[in-house]
Amino acid sequence: MTDAVAALIEAERLPEGYREVVTQFWQPLADRIAREAKRHKPLIVGINGAQGSGKSTLCRFLELLLKPHGLRVVTLSLDDLYLTRAERADLAAKVHPLFATRGVPGTHDVALALGLIEDMEAGRSFTLPRFDKSIDDRADEGETIHGPVDVLLFEGWCVGAVPQDQAALAEPINRLEIEEDRGGIWRALVNRFLGGDYADLFAQIDPLVMLKVQGFEAVAANRRLQERKLAEANPGAPGLMDEAAITRFLDHYERLTRHQLAEMPARADILFEIGPDQRPLRLPDGLKGMRSIT
Repeated sequence: MTDAVAALIEAERLPEGYREVVTQFWQPLADRIAREAKRHKPLIVGINGAQGSGKSTLCRFLELLLKPHGLRVVTLSLDDLYLTRAERADLAAKVHPLFATRGVPGTHDVALALGLIEDMEAGRSFTLPRFDKSIDDRADEGETIHGPVDVLLFEGWCVGAVPQDQAALAEPINRLEIEEDRGGIWRALVNRFLGGDYADLFAQIDPLVMLKVQGFEAVAANRRLQERKLAEANPGAPGLMDEAAITRFLDHYERLTRHQLAEMPARADILFEIGPDQRPLRLPDGLKGMRSIT
């Protein structure tokens, strides 16, 4: 396992010191998940975190750390459930122009997600969709999973989110809402979606893990870093954004991100506070004293 962790640290281009993060934080979390999976299969673990909080990296390490427990683990990203570009264009034309941009509730195929979970729980084969952010569209091919799954890691920036109070929607919070959602129709619809089929989807989760960054400003910095990495990996791709486009894009996420940072910590089953270096600040109380069950 030590060699496998080292290989993954290298593959993720993480510093050698990240091994301490794995040992001190991700291993206890894996042990907690394994204990719960022994009692309930398949276990759906929700992993919430703002952009750049480290959700994808955490899932890769959990997949690795849960193998010695004899558990088959699959990761489903909320991002991969985005509607296609054409579907979002149709939604924008018929409902509200701001739904052309991926991200908020209303821009995901929730029915597809519920179908995947139903197939997984029945032990049937299913195909995970894949979304290519460099072209802002769903990839032609997904990943087919055969046979039973013990743990599904369901990660996403608004996984497990709940609607805001209606009164909180009254005042716009950024330039996008002031200029492009003057009547509050878009944000009210996002809130309604969140209380509808998204609530049905998130009800499948147990437990809910939150990676809590220190504020929305950290989210903006992390998103700009992600965009630079996308540009390096696929220069000239049509889905890449300049600085103005990034700012406008982040405005779509700001309201719900701030709402989650304020209300979710009190109800998350496991809360990791994430520092500016994208590492946990301390071990959550619910993980202290965890020991491997293998």
